[in-house]
Amino acid sequence: MWTRTALALALLPAPLAAQDPLSVIEWLGEHPPGASVPVHMEPPVADNAELPAIEVSELGAAATPVGLVPHDVTGLPLDLWTGSDVDDLARLIADVPVSRSPAMQTLLYTLLLGDSLPPEGKADAQTLLLARIDRLLTLGATDPAQALARQVGPTQSAALFHRWFDATLLTGDEDSGCAELTRAPHLAPGYATRIFCDARQGDWQTAALTLETAHALQLLPADKLDLLDRFLSPDVFEDAPPLSPPADPDPLTFRLFEAIGERLPTASLPRAFATADLRDIAGWKAQIEAAERLTRIGALAPNHLLGLYTAQRPSASGSLWDRVGELQAFDRALQARDPDAVARTLPRAWRAMTEANLAVPFAQLFGDDLAQVTPSDPDTIELAWRIRLLSSAYRDAGADLPRETAENRFLSALASGDVTAVAPPGDTAAAIADAFAPPAPAPGRASYGESLLTAIRDFDSGIDGNVANLTKALATLRALGLEESARQASLQLMLLGGR
Repeated sequence: MWTRTALALALLPAPLAAQDPLSVIEWLGEHPPGASVPVHMEPPVADNAELPAIEVSELGAAATPVGLVPHDVTGLPLDLWTGSDVDDLARLIADVPVSRSPAMQTLLYTLLLGDSLPPEGKADAQTLLLARIDRLLTLGATDPAQALARQVGPTQSAALFHRWFDATLLTGDEDSGCAELTRAPHLAPGYATRIFCDARQGDWQTAALTLETAHALQLLPADKLDLLDRFLSPDVFEDAPPLSPPADPDPLTFRLFEAIGERLPTASLPRAFATADLRDIAGWKAQIEAAERLTRIGALAPNHLLGLYTAQRPSASGSLWDRVGELQAFDRALQARDPDAVARTLPRAWRAMTEANLAVPFAQLFGDDLAQVTPSDPDTIELAWRIRLLSSAYRDAGADLPRETAENRFLSALASGDVTAVAPPGDTAAAIADAFAPPAPAPGRASYGESLLTAIRDFDSGIDGNVANLTKALATLRALGLEESARQASLQLMLLGGR
């Protein structure tokens, strides 16, 4: 059954997520789950006032797909988890490394966000769902994590509600979290959450009474009680010295510090907290730093970062502002279609973005436009060509070979998908060529999802020089019908190494 599915996929056009890096995140930006993605568990609207019959079933029992992106967009099978142990899948989802490969980031987001059938049994379905949400939060994809929990119903369990509520605190949607908590108070993660939500809902009397009880019975740590005191009674502590910032705040503590006017910096906090700095209440510098951090791991579409880069002119100096200035100068030159200006500004902008580990997002932003301008010197022409190879337009770029070198010929052949007639220039290229030698191998016996996660893990090992794992990872992607992803990952490795 699984073999027939995999072989059929190999004959289909590559999924959108494999063709365009970050396209799943970008697709979500264009199709907000609440607006255009069907929430499959939403009951139909009644056409009369009679009480409907109520049916109760376990999560997964109705075989309802769970995910934000339809499978006809991702190109992945709905039964991609079938046949694997759920605990093994949860460990792979939590641990598989993707920080060094944008193509692998794309595949992981596609797995985490795409429609898929949950395992049979409530416990297994819950384990897999929580693993998906936890990894999204670890990556900083806080909005999609919140939306995924919302889709299945965040009040189904205390564990699911806790994650969803944490996400609402970081995205600024805590009022919806508190509203749900009002309807289901037994799901409150603790007294501090109840006090916070009572206050947010306007019930200050209940919030104050609960806080007084927490003081009397020592239900909360002293530092949390001090923080809640200032949150509920800001006038009393108007002239008090600032509180000591916690080393490892949870999302509620972070929002409470923000509410009392002592906002915590997010740079040293887990990546999910960077989402809070994307809101307008953060300064421009904080927004850019947060956007770079999230774009670097694929949790934010590059266009969002570009919008922040070009929002205003930098008025200071330093590595961040120098990078913003270089990118703005290049963007103006490219928009003006000025070959001389592009030749002057492209190398500096490229250097700044690669030093910030944002090379592929840069290529995604400007690859298409670079094809419309011919810079005025050969070195910049070749640089522009290599940048285009890192973009979604890599197939077109492959045909525009700028110089006849062994490496360029291999890159061009790799972009076209046929490296059989080109000598590989080095061990990494040879391992890539072996993976693309026809025919693509038959898939293994593990589930589609487990096979893909294992391939992502093996590819990361290949970045460190394990050529056998590199070949195996790329060959597995091809066996799973992800030819385009294999080519993009290979081009990124050839052009950027492990950066």
